[in-house]
Amino acid sequence: MTVRYERPVSHAAYRGQKMALLSFFVALLSWGAHRFGFLSTPYYIAIAAVAALLASVGAYLALVGIAALWRRGARGGMASIKALTLSLVALVPAAVAAGLFLKLPPLYDVTSDIADPPQWLKPVSADQSWMGARLPVTTAERTAQASAYRDLTGRRYDGALDRVYTAARKVAIDNGMTITEEAGAPELTAEPEQPAAKPDDGAVPDLIDKIPIPMPRPDDVGPEVNALPPGDAYIQGERRTFLFGFRQDIVIRLREEAETTLVDIRVEARYGHHDLGTGADFIRDYLRALDAELLGIAGD
Repeated sequence: MTVRYERPVSHAAYRGQKMALLSFFVALLSWGAHRFGFLSTPYYIAIAAVAALLASVGAYLALVGIAALWRRGARGGMASIKALTLSLVALVPAAVAAGLFLKLPPLYDVTSDIADPPQWLKPVSADQSWMGARLPVTTAERTAQASAYRDLTGRRYDGALDRVYTAARKVAIDNGMTITEEAGAPELTAEPEQPAAKPDDGAVPDLIDKIPIPMPRPDDVGPEVNALPPGDAYIQGERRTFLFGFRQDIVIRLREEAETTLVDIRVEARYGHHDLGTGADFIRDYLRALDAELLGIAGD
């Protein structure tokens, strides 16, 4: 009499494979939609969290399948390996984000000058959806930034404002920044060219040229909104992070002081209450690139 051994089947392994495959497609499709601008950040984060949850369940079932293979020789080993591999697509980004969230202070706005941050030429607002409204940055948050990012300091260059402004603008574009607003640029503050005087040919001037133009009374002129310090130049723009496409708003301030030009930068994540360190990373990269562009005129 022939005895046939029937291997048991680990149903958990195959269910885990299906769950992991679903999480893979959800994570991949939501990433593509967000990276190329079809899906806003709050919805992407919510969908990515769901994908990570599905991947966690799939990975757990895969481990159950591996345990059944080890103990009872149950079928489903390859399904478990596939499930674990597919789960990594959603779990690795979630794990990295969670680690940064816990390690770094909860800041969405960072600057190289915490005492006097550059002002926005045009404040940017965005619908935070389920993430909740954001409050203005507090002194405690600036102190937390100073403690966490001690290397974020402005730069002083021994060069005129026009030269440094040109380099700052070029480096901003090279680092993926789309410029949306500018103010105080050297070419914008130049004196307007006066029209050439007409030769006096003895003709009687047209009386319509002498009609006075009414000017507003001093009391009628309202206060300037969002007034900027005179003499400062500003470059404002936006960019998206390379891998995940998170939007950042950026303003660069150039201030001429005693034959030198001081450059400071401010970066704000458009969504959420935590930028996971991306703002500080951009400031470091930008200032290093600006140092290289202006090599030889950096001050102390």
